[in-house]
Amino acid sequence: MIGILYSDELRNYDFGPGHPFRGDRYERFMTYFKETLKKSGEFEVVMNDEPASDADLSLAHEKEYIQAMQKASIGTPIPDMWRFISGDNVNPRTRNLPLGIEHAARVVAKNSMLACDLVQEGRYEKAISLGGGLHHAKPRYGEGFCVYNDVVIAARHLIERHGLRRILILDTDAHAGNGTCEAFYSDPKVLFIDLHQKFIYPGTGYEDDIGEGDGKGFTVNVPLPAFTGDDAYRLVFDEIVFPLAQEFNPQIIIRNGGSDPHPSDEITQLELTLEGFKYVGASVREIAEICDGKEVDLICSGYKPEVLSRAWTALISGLADVEVKIEEPLPLKTRKNQMLEEVEGIIKRVKENLHPYWQSFKV
Repeated sequence: MIGILYSDELRNYDFGPGHPFRGDRYERFMTYFKETLKKSGEFEVVMNDEPASDADLSLAHEKEYIQAMQKASIGTPIPDMWRFISGDNVNPRTRNLPLGIEHAARVVAKNSMLACDLVQEGRYEKAISLGGGLHHAKPRYGEGFCVYNDVVIAARHLIERHGLRRILILDTDAHAGNGTCEAFYSDPKVLFIDLHQKFIYPGTGYEDDIGEGDGKGFTVNVPLPAFTGDDAYRLVFDEIVFPLAQEFNPQIIIRNGGSDPHPSDEITQLELTLEGFKYVGASVREIAEICDGKEVDLICSGYKPEVLSRAWTALISGLADVEVKIEEPLPLKTRKNQMLEEVEGIIKRVKENLHPYWQSFKV
């Protein structure tokens, strides 16, 4: 049985008309979920409207930033607002932080923490926090549609409350998880593996960004070229993700990322098909066998309604090993194997940078 953490409050995590991140995504997905995955009987929806406390948020964010987000979200003018948020974190029409979004962001963070609790305490083998995966937010700065970084909060919650010392975070969002990366850059308790498209926002996550200090070797960036496609993803999992996970031997896995690598999502060009998304979910399920199946999935990204629910469903079906028929929203152009040679070169460079730290990459 897999738990799905959900709240009606998620509709308020919405940046307004004209912005690519809208709050109706969650209701759309739940409608699709009821028509497809729910029939399997393998899922249980867990409702929670309780927000994260200031103490919870402080696992990832500074007090001044939290206070600024609280005030801005209820309409209180913040004279130095741009010190705390980027231009993509405001309503395009008002140029302000959307009203009510901060409270919704707290609920997202709380649900990601609860997902960790429910798995760690044995209620579910795996849990999914819808709305989670806000991986760009930093201790005192919100960017990339992310107010609070629930990925960091969830991982540090597992470390502080549950005493875990080996957490694998796998970021399959199309954009580099810069906020998460920075948080654990010197922390050997977290193996952070990030698959993303190179040369796009936020412009971070290169092969030689491998951590520092005690955490050197525990940050693994795999910047993929445009038009990477399913076969190249399989190669990256076979050559990098599976060997590192086996050697690291995590106590739990956190995966984050939604539908933005899909070609019909249009915001990136990674061209991962629905079968590719299912493969990612199934691979995470296989890796989680290392840690008795314990895995937390955080899903929020995606910008085209016609593909978002399908790609999320494909991910979850692979994770749960549930067969469900999902048709591609639009005809796909076949570019099979066209980027394999370039991806092989990226894999080689990643291994060269990391071989001093991992036996599985020794020459």
